[in-house]
This record gives sequence, structure tokens and C-alpha cells, in this order.
Amino acid sequence: MRSSNPVFSRRGFSRDNGYAGFNTAAQAGYAQGNPYAQNPYGQNPYGQQSVQYGAPPQAPATTGRMTMDDVVMRSALTLGTVVVGAVLAWVLLPVSATSYGLAVGAGIVAMVLGLVQSFKRTPSPALILGYAAFEGVFLGVISEMYNSRWSGAPFQAVLGTMAVSAATLLIYKAGWIRVTARYARIGMAIAIAFVLVMAVNLLLVAFGVVENGGLRSMGPLGAIVGIIAIVLGAFFLTLDFKQIEDGIAYGAPRSESWLAAFGLTMTLVWIYVEMLRLVAIFSNND
Repeated sequence: MRSSNPVFSRRGFSRDNGYAGFNTAAQAGYAQGNPYAQNPYGQNPYGQQSVQYGAPPQAPATTGRMTMDDVVMRSALTLGTVVVGAVLAWVLLPVSATSYGLAVGAGIVAMVLGLVQSFKRTPSPALILGYAAFEGVFLGVISEMYNSRWSGAPFQAVLGTMAVSAATLLIYKAGWIRVTARYARIGMAIAIAFVLVMAVNLLLVAFGVVENGGLRSMGPLGAIVGIIAIVLGAFFLTLDFKQIEDGIAYGAPRSESWLAAFGLTMTLVWIYVEMLRLVAIFSNND
């Protein structure tokens, strides 16, 4: 099972040699109603303790293993860096062509740092926090621009992001969504198709083939696309939640909590940006 998140898609927290992924034995374990029969070797991939068939996996008793507190603390630090960067950009960079250029530059730097971290074999707190800082600058400028035209849009987008995240977590913990290999494959196929369609739309808009943003217009069609994007963001969150649970259960190294924080931050940024556009569309049609 791999997340759509670039971080989690390359490095996961569970099973096969310490990386995420469903294999035949894993699927058979789910089919038999035993969610813990997914490690065909009966071993914790992060340690040497055996895992009894049919019993919940136990992390090794040794220190240095990832816990939920680690994930929460590092996620708070990473998201806090995004917020600080956004607030500083909002206060210090007035709405102008120059600030817009700076936002684009910060967004590109954040993307590069994110890609570098995604291809590293080990998490780098410096890269992750650097990504968060530049992403914050980008979001701060963009949010201020939206606010200058649609007053209160960023605040509503924050509330919307929190609502989507909380609802997704509650649904996930209640067991209404079961993250299986089939669920992940179908969701990822939809996500890839969505990204490809949006890329084609961007090219058509750039070359003047379509006008007013095409599928990303400020009308009803743009609202439908925005809702689809937010639903995909919620899907990403469910995969992230599952992989974090697996990492804790199987005793992933504590350093992996930085990857959890990084992945969650990227997903929440995705949801916030789409929510910001959606709020603007609805405000525009009032």
C-alpha cells in the first residue's frame, strides 16, 4: 500500500523489508480477516522480535522507536514552521507583482526541497523544515492575494481544511474506511488521472487553447474540480494515517516520524490550497 504522497509513495512504514507495500500474502491475510497476517515472515521488519500469527504486532522494547508522540511533535513543528512563514510573508510582503514573483520562487524552492527529501534514503530535518518555511512564504503571499479580493477566504479555507482533516480522521478511526490494497490502487488510479488531466488543462490554458482557466475556472465546473481535489486530499490522509499506524506498530525508527510529519504537511497544504480556491469560487458566485 503506497500513499499518493511523494514521501510515502517512495518510503512507507510497513512490512516488506521496512517499506510499504501489499504483496500476495498480505492480501491473503486481509481476505482471511486477519489484518496482522501481512508479514509473511512473521517478523517485525524494524527489529528481530517475532510477531505471533493473529496477534497485534508489538514494537521492539528497545528505545529509539517511533511513537505517536514523536509524530505529533514533529508534525506540530513542521506545520508551525509553515504557519510562521505564512504569517511573516503576509505581514512583510504587500500584494504586488514583486511579492507574487517571490511567492512563485518560494514555491519552486519548496518543490525542489520536497523532491530532494523524497529521494533521500533517510529523513533530513533541515530539508523538511526548509521545505516548510518556503512553502509557508508561498502560502502567505497567495493567501493575502486571495484575501485582498475575497475578504476572509484564507480563514474560511483554514477552517475547511481542519474540518476535512478531522472528519477524515474520525471516519478512519471509526473503521468506516478500510485501507486495503484494492482501496489504495483504485484511489491512486483516480489521483494519477486527475493530475494528468490538470496538467493537460494547464498546457491548454498556457497556449490559449482554452480560456478562463478551463477546468480550473471560477465557475461551477471549477467548483466541481475543486471538490474532487479535496476528496482526493482526504484519500491521501487515510493512506498517511494507515502508514503511520503501521510504523508505530512495527517499530519504525524514531527518525521516520520526520517523514510522517513531512507527508502530512504536504497533504494538508494540498487540501488548504484547493479549499482556498473553492471558497473563492463560492464567494465569487454570491
